[in-house]
Amino acid sequence: MPSMKEPSPEARANVTEENVETRAQLLPEEQSAGGSDDPEKQAEAILAESEERTVHTDPDDAQGGHRQSDDTV
Repeated sequence: MPSMKEPSPEARANVTEENVETRAQLLPEEQSAGGSDDPEKQAEAILAESEERTVHTDPDDAQGGHRQSDDTV
């Protein structure tokens, strides 16, 4: 589920032009849903949000937290 806060400058700085260009190539399901008016801007937003979750993980989030083996028992 996407977050509603803006990605940090640190997260945005980690998004490269090459990554944006690659992600701007729409996936088949994105194309069938009508595409995008600005695929590069959309790609940059998607990648920055993803990078934000990587840089600033939520320890309470089951998908974002790193757990030790002992935490699962």
